[in-house]
Formats: sequence, C-alpha cells, structure tokens
Amino acid sequence: MKKLLVFLCFLCLAPSLRAQAQKPWSVRMAESLMAKYPDSIVIGDKTYTRWDYEQGLVLEALRRVWRRTGDGKYYDYIKHDIDLFVQDDGTITTYDFESFNIDNLPPGRALLMLYEQTGEAKYKKAAYELRRQLAEQPRTKEGGFWHKKRYPYQMWLDGLYMGEPFYAEFSQVFNEPENFDDIARQFELIEKHLVDEKTGLLYHGYDESRQQKWADPKTGRSPNYWGRAIGWYAMALVDVLDNFPKEHPKYSSLVSYLQRLAPVLVNYQDDSGCWYQIVDQGSRQGNYLEASASNMFVYSLLKGVRMGYLNASFLAPAQKGYQCILDNFIDVAPDGMVHLDKTVSVGGLGGNPYRSGSYDYYLSEPIRPDDLKGVGPFIKASVEMEMVDEQKVGKGLRVGLDYYFNHEVRNTKDGKKERYHYTWEDPTNSGFKLWGETFQHFGATIDSVATAPTAASLKNVDVYIIVDPDTKKESPNPHFVEKKDIKALETWVKAGGVLVLMSNDTSNVEHVHFNELAKAFGMQFLPKNLNMVKNNQFEQGLVKTPAGHPIFQEPLNLYLKEIAPLSVKSPAEGVLTHHGEILMAVAKVGKGTVFAVGDPWLYNEYVDGRKLPGTFQNFEAGKALAKWLLEQAGPASDNP
Repeated sequence: MKKLLVFLCFLCLAPSLRAQAQKPWSVRMAESLMAKYPDSIVIGDKTYTRWDYEQGLVLEALRRVWRRTGDGKYYDYIKHDIDLFVQDDGTITTYDFESFNIDNLPPGRALLMLYEQTGEAKYKKAAYELRRQLAEQPRTKEGGFWHKKRYPYQMWLDGLYMGEPFYAEFSQVFNEPENFDDIARQFELIEKHLVDEKTGLLYHGYDESRQQKWADPKTGRSPNYWGRAIGWYAMALVDVLDNFPKEHPKYSSLVSYLQRLAPVLVNYQDDSGCWYQIVDQGSRQGNYLEASASNMFVYSLLKGVRMGYLNASFLAPAQKGYQCILDNFIDVAPDGMVHLDKTVSVGGLGGNPYRSGSYDYYLSEPIRPDDLKGVGPFIKASVEMEMVDEQKVGKGLRVGLDYYFNHEVRNTKDGKKERYHYTWEDPTNSGFKLWGETFQHFGATIDSVATAPTAASLKNVDVYIIVDPDTKKESPNPHFVEKKDIKALETWVKAGGVLVLMSNDTSNVEHVHFNELAKAFGMQFLPKNLNMVKNNQFEQGLVKTPAGHPIFQEPLNLYLKEIAPLSVKSPAEGVLTHHGEILMAVAKVGKGTVFAVGDPWLYNEYVDGRKLPGTFQNFEAGKALAKWLLEQAGPASDNP
C-alpha cells in the first residue's frame, strides 16, 4: 500500500516535474533559489539576513535571468530584497561603513539598477554611500584598495570582483569617467603582484607590508592558487568590461589580462571538464573538484567568447566544463528543486582563527550544499550557455536604430540634455534597451544611425529600424522623411537590407512624410487608432497570434495599444490582423525585406514584465521578431 501511495504521489508530481525540466537551467536554479528564500536571502549558516556580497552576487545573477526572460518576478524579488535594507533616507540596515570592507559593495549593483528603473532617491543615496566608501577606502602605497580595514596593506583577488564591477557601473550611471583610471589601476596591481611567472596562475592575496605570516617575505604573496579566488578575478574582468569605455586607453589592457588568463585556465582544466579546489594540484590527496570555481571559470570563458574578448577556441572547453558541472554538481530533487553540491564554504587569509593559506588550510574548510557563491555563478554560467546557439543567428550582423528622424531630447535633473525615447541606451520605460539586449543575445551588434539614411550611413547596417518620427511638438527642428531618404532606402532594401517601420498613434507621430516612405513599399499607416486602452484595463490591448505564424511561430498574447492599422498593396502583405484590421505587414523588395507595425510596442515598459500581467508575452514576441529580422538579413557577407 505504501509503495502504491508513493507511486501515486509521483504521478501527481510528474507533470510539474516535466514542466520544470523543460525550462532552462538558469530559470530552474533561479526559481529554486527564490523558493528556498521566498522572503529574504539568508547567507550560509546564519539565521538572519544581512547586507552581504553573496546577496549581491545572486541578485546580479537574477538580474541576468530577468533581462534574459522578461519575467518581472525576478525584478520584484530583487526589489523586495533590497527594500528590506534600504531606508527612505538611503541608509542601509546592517551595513557597516567604518569597517571599510570591500565585500560590502556587490549589492550596490542592484541599487543602481533599481534607481534607473524607478528614479527613487533612496537607491541613489544608498549607492552614493557605497561610492563614499570607495573614496575613503584605505589603500596600499601604490593605490590598491585594502581588502578590509582589519586586513591592512592587503589586496585579495576576491576584492576585484567585490569592488570593481560596482565601481564601473556606478561611474557609467552617474557619469564619473575619471574613475576608470582608478579601476584599471586595481587590475594592473593584481597583474603586477599576484600572477605567477611560470604557471600564469594567480595567488590568492598580496601583502604590501610583508608583515603577514602567510606572506612570502620577498614577494608578499600567499602560498597557493585557490580556485575560487581566481574565479572572482576572472568574473571581475568580464563584468567590469560591460561598463568600461572602449575608447579608454586601458580598455585593451583589461582585455589582454583576460586573454592571458583564459589559456591558463584551460591548461589546468581537469579531464572531466571541471577545476580543482587547489587549481594546480590535480588529484593530490585531499584535493577535489570544486563547484564555485568551475562555474566562475565557465561563465568567464563563455562570456569572454560571446563578447569577442576571447577567440572561439575557448568555447569547447567552456562547454565541456559546463557539462561537467551538470554531471557532477547538480542534483534535482523529486519536488523539482535544483541543488548545487561541492562548493567550499569560505576561504581567507589571516584573521582569527588564523588562516595560513596552506594547501591543508584550503582543504580544511567545509563544503556546503547550495552555497550562494556557487549558485550565483551557476546561474550566470547557465545564462551564457543558453545563448551559445542563439549567437549564430545574428553573428556578424549590425542592427542600426534611427536617431535622426526620432531625436527627442529632455533635460536631466542636473540640467544637462539627453537623448531618450526609443533609444538603445534608455533603461527606463520609454527606451529600447531590453530589445537591444535581445538582438545582442542573438549575436548581433547594435548601433545608432544619427544621420539621414544614405549609402554611406547604411553601409555596414543590416537591419535598420525607424521608430516614431518626430512631430514639431516633440522637436523644435524635426527631420522629416524626404525624397532623397526614400530613394536611398529603396536602393538599400533592394540590395538586401531589412527595414523596420514602427509608427505610433496618429497624435504622436509625423505620419505624412513617414507614409511617403511606407508607400514606396506598398504600405500606408491609416489615420485611426485601435485598441484604445483605458487606464490599466490591459485586456483591451490584447492581440493574439495564430499557431504557425511566419514570425512568431507559437500562439502568443501580444499587447498593443493605440495602434495605427495599415492598408497594403503589392508587394506588401498583411501578416497579422485584428478585428479585420492589418496590424503588421511585410514586403519583399529585391533582395531585402520591409516590416511595418503601427506602434513602437516593444519598448521597455511593455517587455520587461514589470507592468503587464503575466498573461501577455511581448518579451517573447520581441525575441521572435528580432530573430526573424536577423534571419531575413542572413549572413553578414550577403548584405550591403
């Protein structure tokens, strides 16, 4: 009877387990993490929450999943967690400024994201408090950040991940370009003092004073190559580069550090594909394959290849490493919860009780299941792994967004002018930042086209998107579409270009001249509006796509409001209708393609999962459209 009940219980669980198994590993682990900590993140064996680098690590991993899926539950979780600590005046509960602990900075990246998304002053104030710590952080004589106030004159590899990604993102968000010299200097000092000349591996820590018992009296180095410490450094490099200006003279140096490190990591990769706790000691007695370092190395290699810092030869060892992680460290419980084994709990130098940095010391630290220092990098590695095949779709292709016909400018709070509204850079509701990231996930490069369309301005553009041309009320000197623009675009499309025309409701777009362009391809935006949504009655904006749709493939629930429908004639054809009206149209012209829709419906507000009910699937639709547009463009070598 007991066996029968167990079997029946399994049958009840089976459908949910199958559904869970169909999800990407990044989502499965993220959902397991949030199920384990539904209200707040508890670190290690603690019984209370605190402001902590592990918290920052997993929140950043969840941000990656949010941006990858457009599912607002990840954003909500991040915000809820941060709001437990950040008070209305910007003070951070449990944060100790006076300790000058660089481990306190990783949650700051969530503060920056939340400030960009909400504009709430408390997140900015809290971020500036962390920035103040960096400004006053004790330093070595050469300018390197001490790891903590109680670890004087010491730089640890861990500290580069703890401090520099936040420092770089803060500098980008709040326009402090002078900081990038300092950021580069931190990496320069690590390369100078902690890289072993023979192996290329990095020691865990460096004591400028040579006073620590663990420090070599000549070099100041600790005695061993600890896997996770090197992993922190590798992740610091690939994450800092996200916000480090390419035009900065030290940008190439940071890339070169990663290029130096990558072959070293592969050289010490075990035949299984994973890496050991003490990287260079292999199967020496007591040594073991360790999860957090393996995840960090895989993440760094995969991202390095995707971003073009590393050549494609590093993809195979990274994939091998990821498979080893799945085979050796991942366990799925009967309830569908995903667990990660074999993460060492901690690793440090000095302190009380004393940590010598010896081989025996690192092996004495306990192994902890589901340790966040392994879970966070696993999620990040999984996100990268899930993009590998997608990268082939848009590899070598460039997607240009028009900044000429649409050129709205607003004043910032500090009196400066900035471009906004349907731009790649705008992270707020009105921007296309998330859709731009979708194109990048497919391997394409995104760019802006700030001048009128000509053979020269479109020479290296494969997909050209024009959204909501300005009216006179939106811009004092709007650029209207002219005959020369139409001629240039006709020539470009016939040669193989993919043109996207996104109009808007009749009161918010310059229809007259824009329609002259659309007419060249058999399309017209009509002077009427559909789906007039009242307040938050979102169901009034529902548009369904049929199964087997040429662009969207699967049935999806789209949200489009105040949309201008289309009339079409050859060569254009309607590809999506709603209540007898054409909402989207496609024209094949020469070797090229034109796609038109009467609404800029893929801006952040309606794809990031924060506003629309979960029944709508604009993010998935935006991903399907991006993929389809890139497929129309084809290999970069085939395009004008």
